[in-house]
This record gives sequence, C-alpha cells and structure tokens, in this order.
Amino acid sequence: MWRIIQFPPKHPLSINRLLTSLHHFQFDLFSSSTKKNKTIKRAKTNNREELSSYYHDPFTLCKLIKASTDSPMTGGAQVHSLVIKLGYNANPYIATALMSVYSETGLLDDAHKVFDELPNRTAVCWTSLISAYERHGYPRRALEMFRHMQLDNVDPDRVTITVAISACTALGALDLGSWIYTYICRNWGKESILEDLILQNALINMYAKCGDVKAARCIFDTAKQRDITTWTSMVMGYALHGPAIEALHMFDMMEKELVPNHVAFLGALMACNHAGLVDEAWRYFERMDKEYRIKPKITHFGCMVDMLCRMGLLEDAYRLIMNMPMKPNAMIWRTLLGACSDSGNISLASQARACLAELESGYAGDDVAMSNAYAKLGYWEEKTIVRDRVRRRRQPGCSLIEIGSRTREFAISDGVKCEHNELKEIIKGLTENSKSLLGDSENFTFSYVDFT
Repeated sequence: MWRIIQFPPKHPLSINRLLTSLHHFQFDLFSSSTKKNKTIKRAKTNNREELSSYYHDPFTLCKLIKASTDSPMTGGAQVHSLVIKLGYNANPYIATALMSVYSETGLLDDAHKVFDELPNRTAVCWTSLISAYERHGYPRRALEMFRHMQLDNVDPDRVTITVAISACTALGALDLGSWIYTYICRNWGKESILEDLILQNALINMYAKCGDVKAARCIFDTAKQRDITTWTSMVMGYALHGPAIEALHMFDMMEKELVPNHVAFLGALMACNHAGLVDEAWRYFERMDKEYRIKPKITHFGCMVDMLCRMGLLEDAYRLIMNMPMKPNAMIWRTLLGACSDSGNISLASQARACLAELESGYAGDDVAMSNAYAKLGYWEEKTIVRDRVRRRRQPGCSLIEIGSRTREFAISDGVKCEHNELKEIIKGLTENSKSLLGDSENFTFSYVDFT
C-alpha cells in the first residue's frame, strides 16, 4: 500500500491532509515519505533550510509527534531529532506535544528535558509536566513543579489547579489543598467551582479522602450538578472517616438519582465494616449482582472477609473465600490468618498458612501469626518449632557506629566471640562521649546488651 504513495516535495498541505485522515498510520506515512523521497532524505542529513521548506508547518510536526505515541523510544525520538534539526524545540506547542509523548510511557526524564529547553514556558507547558508526574505516581514532584510555576509568575489554569488538587489528594496534603481552594475563591470566585464539574469533584474528593468530610459536604450541598464521581467521593469519605451510617444514607440518596457503580458499593461495604453491620453488608453485597449486574471485584470480597473476621465469624469468612470466583490474594488469606491467630483457631489458621506459603513463601509475619495461634492454645512445642524456623530464616541485623574517624560494623548473633569484648569497649566509648555531651554524669546510667 505504502509503495504507491509518493509525496511531492515542498507540499506539506498534502501531508497534513493524509496525516489527519489516516490517523492510525501517521507515523508509517511519515517514515515512508522520508525513506522514498530523496529531497527529504538529503535534507534530513545536510540542510536545515531545505528540510524546513518541506516541513515548515508546525501543525505537521505536531501530528507526527502525536502519531509516534505508540513507539516513543524510536518514533518519538526520531521526530524529536527532526524537531531539533528544524529549530522548533523552542516552540511551546511542539514541546508540549513531545512531553505528552514521552510521559505516555513514563519517560518523565525525557519529558522534563524537553521542558527545561523551553525559553518561554506557558501554562500549558507547565500543566503538561505537572500532570505527567501526578499521573505516574509522583504527586510530591508534581506539587514541587506547581510551586515552581508560581515562582515563575505563570498563572495556573483550571486544568493545572485540578491536577494539583489530585496530587494533594494522593499525598493527604489537606493544608495545601485548602490553600488551593482559597486561591480559587479569591481569584476566580466560588461560582467558578459550581460551574466546573471536574474541578468541583476534585475538591470534594480531596477533602473527603483527607479527612475533612464537613468541607467536602459543604461543596457537595451547594453543587448545581452531580455525577457518579461526586456521589462516590462522599460515600467513600464517610466510609473512611465517619460517621459510617452517613455513608449508607448518602448511598441511598444516590440511588434515587443514578445507578451506583462498584466504587459506591465498596464504600457501602466499608461503612458496614466499620460500623459492624453484618446483615446490611450482606444485603449490599448481594444486591450488586442481583439488582445492578455488577460483579463483585476482589476488593469487595476482601472487605467482606475483613468484616467477618473482625466480627469473629471465621467459618463464614472461610466459606466466602472458598466460593470466590477469582483466586484469593495473599491479603485475603492473611486477614483470615490474623483473625485465627487472635482467636486460636488452629484448623483455619493452618489452611490459611498453607495457602499463603504457595502465594508468598518466606514472609516471616505469617509464621509469627501461626506461632501466636499455637501460643493461644498453649501448644508451646509447636510454637517453638515455628519460632526456630523464623529465627533460622531471618537475616541478622547489622549496625554501623562511628567513633572519631573510625567506623565499625557488627551484627547481632554473628557468632564472633573474639570481638565481644571489643564491642563492649565500643559501647563504653559511646557512653563516655554521651556523658561529656550531656554534662550530667551523676544521673547517667550505663547498660549494654549481651550479644552472646
């Protein structure tokens, strides 16, 4: 197909039309044109002016950049080099497109390099980089860039503010999130929040997850429009921070306006868990599939298992685990094991421990829980066997201490008997140094731990 396509030189309009109409094959078209057309091939290696005459339109380059998203390591880098050769790397629109390509696959360092090369950074450029860090799980870095944006005297737009609020949510940074809310009210007015559903939802979600449910409810009550995200944010906020019964009331109110999703049901189950409402939890759990055809996810099963274990209904929890349509993960089995350890249910604890051994072998905490279960019933011999197994597998702790200009290293139970006295002298030296620093040797007591 591509063999019959030959772009005439110095006609970028024809390329733009093809790139726009054949979006999925944009980069293939570009690669084909640069390979087949001798004018472009020669210009790519020799002459910027000649190449610029072929691709003088930044719109063409933006299309090529977006087309290389599927292969940023090769296609994106290739188009990036072309941008540099043409001298368009200072163009904020092209730079923003390049940053988007690199950030799509987590190449944040490359995206940041493109940003650093910009002499003039617009709000869109800043937002692109801030959003990249927030989207890939670096909220702290995103907020750092948000602060730098303010120091650079660039006013954030609504997209920037929304991304910054999401970063505050991820970090639990309530104070900074509240400051952003004040910034919005002072510069844009409270009405701007009511007119922007995405911004409104971001604020409600931030306040709800950070624990200020009252502030979230104030925004919620004044909202002119509400979607599923608005409602689920409030349900989850009450489920996490209470009162739990209010989460269920919010869920019932939501059902009168729209169909709940799996997140809303998870919030209802969490509220029942925290309030100890076992019967209500079963009703919500069963309604998911029966009324709304929503298949429970592993998080819903995990919440139910946790609630049943908290209420001491270990057999019910085990039956639910065995009837799960998906394979239980380690967290679910570990929840059951912990509950069995507290109650001394050796039978279920042994089954949970066996399943955990298949999923995550070598986790010392599971053996400790099993040991506690044996101790609960007075099975001291079995407890000793498990504890010895943990002790043999455990890596010895290692410490570094510095006295003067010398650094010494030692490990607990390293078996080096000949160094025992030396270790005592080191500890005594530290003690004497501490005494001289404190200046109160009369009230300073000296003790050491026997490492043998």
